[in-house]
Amino acid sequence: MADWIILAAISLVSSGFAVQWLLPRRRNRNNTFGLLSPTSLFDAVFLFDGDRLISHSDIALSGFEAVSDWGDLRRLLRRDFPAFPDTPDIVRDQGNLVVSAIDFTVEREVLCEWIDGIVRVQLRDLSGAPTPKTRDPDDPIRLAMETAPYPVWLLDNTDTVRWCNAAYVALVRKARGQDTDLTDPLFPTGGEGTLSGKKTRQSIPVDGSKSRLWYDLTYVDREEGRLCYAVDINAIVEAETAQRKFVQTMTKTFAQLSIGLAIFDRNRQLALFNPALIDLTTLPPDFLSCRPSLSSFFDRLRDQHMMPEPKNYRGWRDQMNALLEAAQDGNYQETWSLPSGSVYSVRGRPHPDGAVAFLFEDITAEITLTRRFRSEMDLMQSILDRLADAIAVFSDDGTLAFTNHAYHRLWGESDEVGFEPATVLDVTRHWQENCLATPVLGEIRDFVAMRDNRADWSAEIRTRDGTALTCSVNPMQNGATIVRFSQEQPTVRNTVLQKIRA
Repeated sequence: MADWIILAAISLVSSGFAVQWLLPRRRNRNNTFGLLSPTSLFDAVFLFDGDRLISHSDIALSGFEAVSDWGDLRRLLRRDFPAFPDTPDIVRDQGNLVVSAIDFTVEREVLCEWIDGIVRVQLRDLSGAPTPKTRDPDDPIRLAMETAPYPVWLLDNTDTVRWCNAAYVALVRKARGQDTDLTDPLFPTGGEGTLSGKKTRQSIPVDGSKSRLWYDLTYVDREEGRLCYAVDINAIVEAETAQRKFVQTMTKTFAQLSIGLAIFDRNRQLALFNPALIDLTTLPPDFLSCRPSLSSFFDRLRDQHMMPEPKNYRGWRDQMNALLEAAQDGNYQETWSLPSGSVYSVRGRPHPDGAVAFLFEDITAEITLTRRFRSEMDLMQSILDRLADAIAVFSDDGTLAFTNHAYHRLWGESDEVGFEPATVLDVTRHWQENCLATPVLGEIRDFVAMRDNRADWSAEIRTRDGTALTCSVNPMQNGATIVRFSQEQPTVRNTVLQKIRA
């Protein structure tokens, strides 16, 4: 009887000594067993009879909390050894049980053994000199997990982390700091995005920073929980963000353009358009927002009379195919005269990745101005052709700009314009071939080339057949010059005298 009393007293005292080994520092607010505890505190042994602690190895310890049963020890170990059995009955059913640390890189473990009704719990340090209990450093599975660049972890059925590799530990410490509970999942769990085999994108905040880390997560269901994999996609997210900002910038730029823009992707669906396209084509925004196909887009333009009406539908389809091929080569450019009187310039240009862009520009004002200018030019030419004097107009660069019918009759030139405009030197040489020698033609060349101190002047020249011509040179604005050749017409009195003398 006295021996049992002494044994109970020793057990009670030793249970208090075990606490400091289990609880490394008072500063540990969570009162958990630390994986960074000194090596000298390992290789301790605890004996349990059922749930009750009956003895432990002889280590001088002191603490602030008594460990009297299995639940106390499990509460202290659950943070770094979450797979520690809930009850001693589990050890009895399985016999020997080895509980690895949650951090796969830590060479420490808990060994639980069932020995004749007593549960023996030993905290072991596997690092240091090689011993029979040291793990095999060349184990391929262990090497694969330790050196894997991607975080891998195991969740139990209560969404508690039971195991993780070095990459996951490094990520947790980067996001939450060094002193953090590894059993608390870093990524949110639950929801539709965590279905087995389905990839989901999630982000986590970083303590002390406004940035977030992005990962693609994959979950694989197991009997004991879920095996989780994470792939770093921060570079992809940054690229997508940069692309999105670029598209937004380009969209804002396109919104200011007066030219309608329609970009079709490789599938020939409308991918991008600007407000000017709506104004020019009168297509409803909801139709364009539904990303119509290329054929539907032009069919709608034809239905709304916003493009030239085709003669037949088959020809229209052939024209659209030719349009697409020309746009892919960057050669499509047409002017559409619409029934409303407007005139559009439509151009097709190839874009990267098989896309095609169409640009619609309203050139009605430009065409109207051009037509008005041509009408005025035709009117001016008609007026010049009605004059009896031969007229030659030189532009400021010395090229021949205008002539009239009288000029061509006098000098024997056609009114066809060549590719190269005639210069004042070429023209005066031709005049010289048909005139007697005179310094007037050289003075005309010098006058056309002058820019300052120009005034009207005239002189007389004679053709080789003896016809006298009055050559009048008049400067115009913008450096142009008019040269006029006129013949002296006989008056009525001279004509009567000639008849009397005859």
